Amino acid sequence: MTAIRSGFFVARETELGEIASMTDPAARGRGGAMLVLGDAGIGKSTLIGVAASRLDGWQVLRAGGIEFESELPYSALHQLCAPVLDRRAVLPAPQRSALEAVFGLHAGVTPTPMLVGVAVLGLLSAVGRRRPVLCVVDDVQWTDAGSRQVLAFVAARVAAERVAMVFAARDAAAVPELGRLPALPLTGLTDSEALTLLRHRAPFGHEAAILQRILAEAAGNPLALVEIARDTGPFGLPADGGHGAVEHRFAKRFLRLPAPTRSVLTLAAAEPTGDLVLLRRAMAIQGLDAANLAAAEDSGLLVIGPRVHFQHPLARSAVYRSAGAEPRRQAHAALAAGTDVDVDPDRRAWHRANAITGPDEGTAEELERSAGRAQRRGGFAAVAAFLETGARLTPGRSEQARRLMAAARTRLSSGAPSAARELVNEAERLQPDSADHRAARLLRATIDYHVTRSIPATIALIDAADGVGPDEARETYLEAFASLMFSVDDPGRLRRLALQIRERVPHRQPPRPVDLLLHALVEQNLRPVEEAMPLMRRTVDAFREYARTPDADPWWMERACALSVDLGDSDAMEEIVDRQVELARAQGAYAILPHALRFQAVARTIVGRFADAQVCVTEARAVDEAAGTSNLVGSDLMLAAWSGDVDRFREIQEKLRGWEGVNPTALPYANGVLCNGSGDHEAALNGLLLVRDQHRRGAYVVTAFHHELVEAAACVGRPEAAKESAEWIGAVARVNPNAWTTGAHLLACALLDPGLGAQDRYREAISRFAGSRMRVHYARARLLHGQWLRRVGRRAEARVELRAAHDLLSTIGARGFAARAARELDAIGEPTLADHADPLAGLTARELLVARKVASGAGTKEVAALLFVSPRTIDAHLRNLYRKLGITSRRQLRELLR
Repeated sequence: MTAIRSGFFVARETELGEIASMTDPAARGRGGAMLVLGDAGIGKSTLIGVAASRLDGWQVLRAGGIEFESELPYSALHQLCAPVLDRRAVLPAPQRSALEAVFGLHAGVTPTPMLVGVAVLGLLSAVGRRRPVLCVVDDVQWTDAGSRQVLAFVAARVAAERVAMVFAARDAAAVPELGRLPALPLTGLTDSEALTLLRHRAPFGHEAAILQRILAEAAGNPLALVEIARDTGPFGLPADGGHGAVEHRFAKRFLRLPAPTRSVLTLAAAEPTGDLVLLRRAMAIQGLDAANLAAAEDSGLLVIGPRVHFQHPLARSAVYRSAGAEPRRQAHAALAAGTDVDVDPDRRAWHRANAITGPDEGTAEELERSAGRAQRRGGFAAVAAFLETGARLTPGRSEQARRLMAAARTRLSSGAPSAARELVNEAERLQPDSADHRAARLLRATIDYHVTRSIPATIALIDAADGVGPDEARETYLEAFASLMFSVDDPGRLRRLALQIRERVPHRQPPRPVDLLLHALVEQNLRPVEEAMPLMRRTVDAFREYARTPDADPWWMERACALSVDLGDSDAMEEIVDRQVELARAQGAYAILPHALRFQAVARTIVGRFADAQVCVTEARAVDEAAGTSNLVGSDLMLAAWSGDVDRFREIQEKLRGWEGVNPTALPYANGVLCNGSGDHEAALNGLLLVRDQHRRGAYVVTAFHHELVEAAACVGRPEAAKESAEWIGAVARVNPNAWTTGAHLLACALLDPGLGAQDRYREAISRFAGSRMRVHYARARLLHGQWLRRVGRRAEARVELRAAHDLLSTIGARGFAARAARELDAIGEPTLADHADPLAGLTARELLVARKVASGAGTKEVAALLFVSPRTIDAHLRNLYRKLGITSRRQLRELLR
């Protein structure tokens, strides 16, 4: 059905049925979203309006994009949520604070779009508990980027909600964020439908030939039909058609009006919020009165109600473009003067910027302050827009370049690297001084690095950092060094960079934890392990202390955690990474959260908490899905290797093939674990020796690599191949003695010297591991001890060790190593019982995560926030997993997972 705003409708019953097929299930808790597409005037708004009018008892929330305010942060989202913001009180505190911050209700920490998305989803879910909700967003292509990002996030997560969402746009390509939604394209009316509309709406009884010409010119566009018929006299012929022609006709109507009426319409077109009080105030400033406003309404272009709006968005754009440059500037000046600086300083600054033609430092400063307020609300696109406009109003070249580069950094943060690069180019065309030029060069290199993360981009970043001061270069070098630790093409490059940093960057006094981290990574690469470890120890201790502070920045903590692994300090490893995850969640630092969760998975794997590691990996994937990002799956690879899951390992290995920046030791190390677990020690050794050769040439390897190489070499009878690794393990134990490092050293000695003296070393190693967190290493040590006992003919003792190893490895989930223990038991006539079926095996990864979080005491809202879904979705997961497990309560779930 199509309506032209007077209320007469024809056709579109099929399309109304499509919308109903989404809203009907939504009323029963199976929400959905769709994108209605079509040219301007084709009837999108009318179709959605009719569909909404047929929904009894629904809460209908509306918002619309406005062409001239597409950069004001979260303006469309505020329109949509304003009628139900009072329901925010039921949200968890972080979500409630996020909404209040972006809507300017209070000043708070800048929320990320993902946190805002979770908050809006929670708000709509809360409203939906009372009655179904329909969200309508018209002209979504003109909404601000922040609103579109959040709305796309929400639209992807309403499947378990009493929420339906309908977006209208001219072209799907203009709203890529919504590209995955089902599309409902609208085409033109048929000739018979168009004739029905014309006979009702045409002011004259046109001859058949004229009607046929109108039909041809309008091409089935309902708005074009009505506007052409309006302008065509009883004997006249229309000149052109299509929505471009419709806008032209609106412009002609506007230009035929008296000057005062045109001034009112120009003010209304320049004031996108529809604030009637502000419009009257600006009219008074221009000497216009109520009669002029009435004339504007009588023109048929403007509709006056509680809010002011135009008959159609094309009418607004036609008026604004046709008014002329000087009348537009006068309108913006009047609106700026009429806007209360205490109520809406940002819109006032925006109007002032559009009212002037030349440099104006006062306005530029005002826009810069607006950028600061927008950043606190999380509107990065708006920050950049304010800074860009302010830069172009800045009189001085140096200050103009500074603002342009600040805008470029913000464009990069908002995910627009191409726009960021253009702003850097614009800044460089101003011929800044040498310091600004070096800063621009570094910024361009940073943009290229963040786009590709490639080795050439990393090298360019290093070159650019070499031209700026040491304080500015320090974190750039750290970024590059951490990236090249995982490079694949030239192991010597990392060592050359380490030498360059050592020469180029002086030690900062007093050093921050991040300064110590750069120094420690450099010295770890350049010095023997005994000499590097004291600084590594100091760095880990500094990060451990820093992580305990309430406002610690989680960035770089995973690298300190990696140092703790190299030190063999499991306590520091878990404390730092757990705190990093906690901080990233609390601060909404979703750029670092998936990395932190994956390193938390690595830490859980290292200590033998495989089920917890899988929960971390699943949560990291949920963050990636919510953010639309992808990350390396090294933690997945490591977990699959330790679990003995060959199929999953090969699947991930294939996924990693060809990825830039993958650690050359990641695959061979994990493959070494997998092969040692299965008993294929020859294959393990061959791969690990390749890594050892790269390490000799300057590549980074984790200390755990040496443990796998020693076991593989000992088991194939090539102890000489492990001499270097054994010395490394011994050096770590001497400099940083603890249960893990000393146990590993004793085990290496026992493996490489398997004579009768090995017995005491095995027993001491097992004793050391027993007093640590390292369950899986304890179990592996008992497996190796049992193997040695069997080979020296002490079968009864071997049986005890192998049985203990098998049972613990099976419990942990190290299936490859458990199978190896079973084969050893079988060799001495001690069969193993078939494993009992794991009751959790039938759960999906997401259901398993929900089960473990709920069993640990987390509430529904808390788990929903972790997974970026609504509480109703978590309830649906719980119902499914209860059914699969044959239980009915959280108490039973806790008992099952105990």
